[in-house]
Amino acid sequence: MNEKTNSQNLPFVDDADDLPEQLRIRRSKRAAIIERGVEPYPVEVPRTKSIKEIRETHKDLAIDVATGIIESIAGRIIFKRDTGKLCFATVREGDGTEIQAMFSLDKVGEEILNLWKSEVDLGDIVSVTGEVITSKRGELSILASTWKMAAKSLRPLPVEHKPLSEETRVRMRYVDLIVRPEARTNARLRPNVMRSLRETFHNREFVEVETPMLQVMHGGAAARPFKTLSNAYDMELFLRIAPELFLKRCVVGGIERVFEINRNFRNEGADSSHSPEFAMIESYEAYGDWNSVAALTRQLVQDAALATSGSHVVTHHDGREVNLGGTWEEASLFYLLSKGVGQEVTALTPPAELVKIAEKLGMKVDPKWITGKLAEEIFEHVAVDKLVGPIFVKGFPIDTSPLVRAHREIPGISEKWDLYIDGFELATGYSELIDPVIQRERLVEQAALGSKGDLEAMQIDEDFLRAMEYAMPPMGGMGMGVDRLLMALTGLGIRETILFPLVKPEES
Repeated sequence: MNEKTNSQNLPFVDDADDLPEQLRIRRSKRAAIIERGVEPYPVEVPRTKSIKEIRETHKDLAIDVATGIIESIAGRIIFKRDTGKLCFATVREGDGTEIQAMFSLDKVGEEILNLWKSEVDLGDIVSVTGEVITSKRGELSILASTWKMAAKSLRPLPVEHKPLSEETRVRMRYVDLIVRPEARTNARLRPNVMRSLRETFHNREFVEVETPMLQVMHGGAAARPFKTLSNAYDMELFLRIAPELFLKRCVVGGIERVFEINRNFRNEGADSSHSPEFAMIESYEAYGDWNSVAALTRQLVQDAALATSGSHVVTHHDGREVNLGGTWEEASLFYLLSKGVGQEVTALTPPAELVKIAEKLGMKVDPKWITGKLAEEIFEHVAVDKLVGPIFVKGFPIDTSPLVRAHREIPGISEKWDLYIDGFELATGYSELIDPVIQRERLVEQAALGSKGDLEAMQIDEDFLRAMEYAMPPMGGMGMGVDRLLMALTGLGIRETILFPLVKPEES
């Protein structure tokens, strides 16, 4: 069956009688194109140059000039005005570059002009062939000699003066990219950031690796995993919540500076800064510690700002400027907690006292929370929304940091920091625990919490412990959310920095 026959015979999913008027009209136009023996979705159309190339080549063209150069361009119709003998259209490429197409009766003839008027709608993708000129107003244009449908749009574009809702933008990102320049800019910002991150790591002689997304046990973070089933192995598997334990195996094996840009999956809540599926960087550096990885993190963020904004000062989507340059503030978690509650709190403050503080603040205390978890919840309640940053919050409770080395001086806390910008956590860094005996004790404690109903507790990974027993060098580790880095650079919510975030299916 050839493609033309296939396009005529494939049934529509919708009942045409139940379609809105605009959809019925466009489908009838599609049928009319086929009826006259033309394919509305051809395998190819004339295209000699991109619109961007034509604009760059003829950027200095004077007003009302005919170049004599014939080009074929292709793009989406985003404006169309038809008059008796002269028609105008704006054709846009995927990157947002536009050019005017002009159709004159004396140039194309009555038949071609009438077909353009009757068959072409806003949203259609077309090929236009003609002479490169400038109009009497100086607008670079293609004076058409012919045109061809590249893809007939069966749905109208949104009305320009009615912006898409956030839910529609997220659910139909393809439409968002068509109609909103900011969406196209954001989509292109991400690869620039990824390129910058890799260059920064490369310049520091880090090796990029890939580790499994399907794992026989979850670990590397305190998070609730997604579960799946392997038919081939007849066993339960987990989607990765973090690559940490595999990257540390790399360090044991001699890849002393290692990083991965990965997809993680956490079966938890979703809000303006959390997504069940998200992109993350993790890196580990032998003979480093929490201070060296803090310096690395700062450079990664500042290099990304330079790559996307040309400066350490970034401009958010609402026009607000944020300075990510210079050295960044540091503060102790328990100092910020104490300041927030109005009394001194340390890692050694008894749990009963922490419960009193939480209840006084009107917090709901989960009886399953261990002491460190309770302290962290109070910290988040009283301090996080005030952390405009960038600021490294240092010294987290040891009992909530099972993979982290104890602080070398202060009892009860670990050498762990969280980086906050604009009130959300962007990254976290550690001096890594490398003693396999202590690590086993910590994981046994985690397993005990899991048996009591803690769905975020880690499991005992015997293979990881075996790797540690081959001697793991002192090292620093860091994890940073890529989507959240985009948030820091743009001021957008996480669903806007992810091109296709997870959304619930539409109700039928």
